[in-house]
Amino acid sequence: MLNILLQTTIDDVPDDWNVGRFSRLGEFLSQLKDDQGRLAFEVTTRNRGARGKPDPVLSNLHDSGYHQLWLLAVDGGDGLAAEDCAGISRFRQLGGSLMVTRDHMNLGSSICNLGGVGAAHHFHSHNPERNEARRCVDNLFSSPISWPNYYSGANGDFQRVRPVGNIHPVMRDRHSPTGVIQYLPAHPHEGAVSAPPDDPSARVIMEGQSLASTRRFNIAVAFERSGHGGRAIAQSSFHHFTDYNWAPESGCPSFVNEPAGDAITKFPEALRSTKQYVRNVAFWLGA
Repeated sequence: MLNILLQTTIDDVPDDWNVGRFSRLGEFLSQLKDDQGRLAFEVTTRNRGARGKPDPVLSNLHDSGYHQLWLLAVDGGDGLAAEDCAGISRFRQLGGSLMVTRDHMNLGSSICNLGGVGAAHHFHSHNPERNEARRCVDNLFSSPISWPNYYSGANGDFQRVRPVGNIHPVMRDRHSPTGVIQYLPAHPHEGAVSAPPDDPSARVIMEGQSLASTRRFNIAVAFERSGHGGRAIAQSSFHHFTDYNWAPESGCPSFVNEPAGDAITKFPEALRSTKQYVRNVAFWLGA
């Protein structure tokens, strides 16, 4: 059995994206079984410790018994101390696997200092997208939120996604008519990811398309095991994994003011596809 740490970059703030708002993800991962019918993963869920000092777990992750870190970067830019980034980077260098996700503009930008995977994440004020033409507002109806903010749909709805290049293992879906993952939860303002040009182990494996501008945007970057360390996934938005986006009736923090949809509850195939993707990521990271 492999040990997964499902961790946010904020402390236990009730009216925020604390780890309790990812309970369905944690439960789903903990129920996955291997080919012999045995439970495959033991899942620990936690928020970070007090801000302003190193997190006791993340800063020592390289000395922990965890095999995978699913890092939910939900902070405003101060969620990881330098010691936390060093511990996580060392963890991967020693063979540990990462799934690192964030959201729009500068939300989660503390991950920029993570070795390798941090370079895949683009923010407004840190490591912006290399193509300057993309440094513009995509969702014009979320005025307080600037780029990157790709509009894939309302929270509670779903988006159509596409594989990029050769079909990556995490994109395969034998239950789909196309044989690949087709749907993920939608979000009004997704972040930006790309493969670092100086890392041959990384490539974009999934993209979406904005409903506002029709621009295609990257959703996931996969890092193969290499001299840099273990496997990793860089994901454009943590909203692909929240209770609210899997089941809108779960509720959300009070600062979320966009109207929610409910298409994902009316089209079960979208949530099934999402869970297949999560399953694929967990087993691929653990292989």
